[in-house]
Amino acid sequence: MEDSQPSPALTSRVEQLDHAVTSMREAPDYTKSAKLRRVLDALRRVLTQDGGPGAVRERAQGLEAAGVFGGTDWDSPAILVPALAGPSLHSENVDTVVLEAVSELRLVAIAEGDYEHADMTADDARRFLSQVLAINLDLLLAAPSEAERVQQGKSATMTRDVVAYIVDQIGYAAVLDELADEIWRILRQRPIQVDHVKAMVTRIAIARSDPDTEHGAAGQGLDRLTTALFGPTEACREDPGTDVYLSRIEAMDVEALESEARGFARAMHDTGLVSGYHAVLVNYLAESNVYLLPEVLGVSEVGRNCMLRYADLVQELIRRAVSPQNAQCLYGLALLLDRGILHQPPVVPSLWRQLALKLAPRVRERLQSAFGPAVEPESLLLGGLLAMLGQPLGVGQGDNPTCQSARALSMWAYNDPDYLLQVVAWAARDDEVTAHFEGQSISSSDLVAGVASGDPIDLDPVSLLVVPHLDRIYAEMIRRCADRPGDPHRWVNPEFHGWWAARGFRINVDVETGRLDAPDEFIRQFYAAYHPQYNGNQPLIHPQPAGIAFTDSAARYVGWHAITILRVASDPDDVVRVYFFNPNNDSGQDWGDDVVVGTAGNGERPGEGSLPFDQFASRLYIFHADPLEDGSADLVPAADVARVLGYVERSWGVDRMPD
Repeated sequence: MEDSQPSPALTSRVEQLDHAVTSMREAPDYTKSAKLRRVLDALRRVLTQDGGPGAVRERAQGLEAAGVFGGTDWDSPAILVPALAGPSLHSENVDTVVLEAVSELRLVAIAEGDYEHADMTADDARRFLSQVLAINLDLLLAAPSEAERVQQGKSATMTRDVVAYIVDQIGYAAVLDELADEIWRILRQRPIQVDHVKAMVTRIAIARSDPDTEHGAAGQGLDRLTTALFGPTEACREDPGTDVYLSRIEAMDVEALESEARGFARAMHDTGLVSGYHAVLVNYLAESNVYLLPEVLGVSEVGRNCMLRYADLVQELIRRAVSPQNAQCLYGLALLLDRGILHQPPVVPSLWRQLALKLAPRVRERLQSAFGPAVEPESLLLGGLLAMLGQPLGVGQGDNPTCQSARALSMWAYNDPDYLLQVVAWAARDDEVTAHFEGQSISSSDLVAGVASGDPIDLDPVSLLVVPHLDRIYAEMIRRCADRPGDPHRWVNPEFHGWWAARGFRINVDVETGRLDAPDEFIRQFYAAYHPQYNGNQPLIHPQPAGIAFTDSAARYVGWHAITILRVASDPDDVVRVYFFNPNNDSGQDWGDDVVVGTAGNGERPGEGSLPFDQFASRLYIFHADPLEDGSADLVPAADVARVLGYVERSWGVDRMPD
């Protein structure tokens, strides 16, 4: 049960729920169905509040007695199947999601002994819930996918709150192995936002401290995670607290400090997670022994050269951004140095400008509102900037329809870091971003609405600040193309993202009818532009914006989605693959019909997703290419085109094929 005092909003919604349940319980059987609508609406409102799952659990017996599950499979818990819980929680039908969530919370009540149920014992309920959690780990660790965001809306967040409550109540022991594998799968992609992963590792560490918890085969992998956060080195192995740790390193000689530094660097680069103790050591070395900074950051020869050449800047970045509460930015700093981007002439003066920047009052307020008072807004933003410049493929759009803006930030960090620094300076200092569309200036301060219905809050600091401006600018560019024939991205993408977005534009969908338009020619053109066998073996020079028809695991069309094509190359098995950036938080997705995006093991770099060339082509509907470098479209075999068309026909093109 939850001990914290319920919020006024939760109290009000619970009162409405209690009234609706009483009305349904007291109604004759033949009128109960008419009362159900009010109960389901009240349950949905309660479940979207902090503390909502606990409040529903407390009322589980009363809800069942009132007949909420009447006439459904949920009315007989003994016949329920764990494997079917996931589809219900992911359903587009809000009522189905609510009923499944309430059923799971009822099983928590049974498992914890709140009441006895005639159809299910406490042990059976706990076993059932453990299986549900093991099957639906994505609801514990990952933000809503593009399919969930489009199909479920706010229900996608609600289900995650319910699943998090369930695992807190029944424990982690039964799902530790699966949970460890899922955490490592996500961390291999090196996302910028890892707070949810750190929170999960913390919970696991607490659970494993119980001597009755069985660690299973995942023990070593979980040890690496918990150690990376709470005790990467001998001097902090027992998690003594930052003050004690500082006193210990102050008494160390150079050899001991070097050992500490290397231990932290190994843990950080192994997991992508940064311990608060790491920040303590880095700050200490920045003041007392700068020669060990390359060791504590674990940088390559390129990074070491950057540190030596720009030592004053690096030390100032550490002083202003790094703290135990903001330690994660150290990983971004290390990767930024290894990328060598400080050698690009505009980057160093741009970072000095950022250090001297005075944030607009509204910007400070926005950052403090989203991240709390523990870290000063200037440090938050600077740390977020280091993370984005070091991990350009770790940018995520969160639970927001802003894939275009997230893609732009990633592309600039990857390909044009000084422009990203300029945009951040505008947004931070002026609370305004200015762009140009075909020679005409567009100011975000003059615009009201973008694609997103409101300002997002579930983003990294840079995205939180900049995305609302970019979203409004992007929407305005789309509006300015409203009277033009065809898809507006033909004109918007190069203006919005940068000159390197090729002016040649290919689309295989008729915008007016939604039907496929010459799909075989489109496939040949894509092969000729990007496949090394048909484009003269020319590697991709600049990342290119592209659009895919996003499909779910049943290969059903979900919506259009913006991605970035990064490179095309052969994988270790000599299969030609497209490596791309997907801003949708987790690139490892099942798009149906055996089209499963890879994130590791196929030559992917951290943050990349990949697919065999033909499978990627089957989900593509827009791409850019240099119109003067068309390649050899006529040499693409008919069998390859037919194979791609087969994937299209079995998925998003099923009812779009040309006559």
